Amino acid sequence: MLRSMTKKSTTLLNLTAVVVLVTLLYLLEINKNSFGMAVSILQKSVILSIVAVSMNLLNGFTGLFSLGQAGFMAIGAYITAIFSISSDTIDSVYYTSGLAPWLMSFKLGLDVFPSAIRILFGLLLGGVVAGLFAALIGIPVLRLKSDYLAIATLGFSEIIRAILSSPQMDQITNGSYGLKNIPGFAIESDFLPVGTGSLLVPFAIAALCITFMVMLIKSSYGRAFMAIREDGVAAEAMGINLLKHKELSFIVSSFMTAIAGGLLAMFMRSIDARTFQISMTYDILLIVVIGGLGSITGSILSAFLVTASKEWWLRFFDQPLITGGITIPLFRTGFRMVVFSVLLMVVVLFFRRGLMGNREFSWSALLSWPKRMPKAKKGANKRG
Repeated sequence: MLRSMTKKSTTLLNLTAVVVLVTLLYLLEINKNSFGMAVSILQKSVILSIVAVSMNLLNGFTGLFSLGQAGFMAIGAYITAIFSISSDTIDSVYYTSGLAPWLMSFKLGLDVFPSAIRILFGLLLGGVVAGLFAALIGIPVLRLKSDYLAIATLGFSEIIRAILSSPQMDQITNGSYGLKNIPGFAIESDFLPVGTGSLLVPFAIAALCITFMVMLIKSSYGRAFMAIREDGVAAEAMGINLLKHKELSFIVSSFMTAIAGGLLAMFMRSIDARTFQISMTYDILLIVVIGGLGSITGSILSAFLVTASKEWWLRFFDQPLITGGITIPLFRTGFRMVVFSVLLMVVVLFFRRGLMGNREFSWSALLSWPKRMPKAKKGANKRG
């Protein structure tokens, strides 16, 4: 019965899961004062899941080892922040050189629209600009392979970070001071409680982005991506334009990464160039590898597990522990990351292809999992 689940029953289960998820998110929304830490972890996790899936699209499905995610996130974060910051607080943000006159005029023209429209415009513009950068650098860079491609994209990420923090960009990015007073996810509406949106907004945007990438992977373009990953020479012999499809994968991945960067700016409420260092790309790569290269659901699951473990569940290891009047020496600031690293090593040793490998979540596999557990043979414990 489980193996022959119809499309109708699968759709019903999916709809039920969505309804339950939205209900839980709404309950957390209206009680976020009591679950503040959980709300913050969920916000950051769902943002990182967008970046992880977009990186998996490039690294896991197309076979391109790119490490430029932090740079594209920075582009999206800064553009979203610039256009979402209220014009009334601009002087308190750009207190050294002021905002560029041409940019200020453009912002004042956008003030006729509600804040939600301005934020959405900033997110989309950040994605478009990141996509244009990806298209430009992709022409020479995507001809490289393996480690050379990784080094080139990593260098691009550092160049973007250096440009954003340079004194010449003071009137646009505020240089090394960064940007603050960035609005959060709250929605102003007469039909919803005050402050609603802290979870519903990022989850809704993440659902749209990930759904688009899933549809792309399941299309003919996605099959071409996977053919390139398996064997580029054979794919080209079959008539697949390698550069065209690599460019498409690179542009879509960069676009989604920039949108996630804009959401991260709204989550943090203030940003500077140091936020988007190389370590951020490594964190995303860690999430992708732990979840499984070539698995969308693996990247999503890993984003939540890694973020919750690193930022919340293991926090008690950083606090001094006194038992029977004896202070345990290991429990001190920084020990949390040691434990986290050990757990990562255990996961990699037992799940060498990640938690999900290249598989995806399915209801039939979940419901039939207890039945697939190995059973002890009769008489196995009997002697002779």
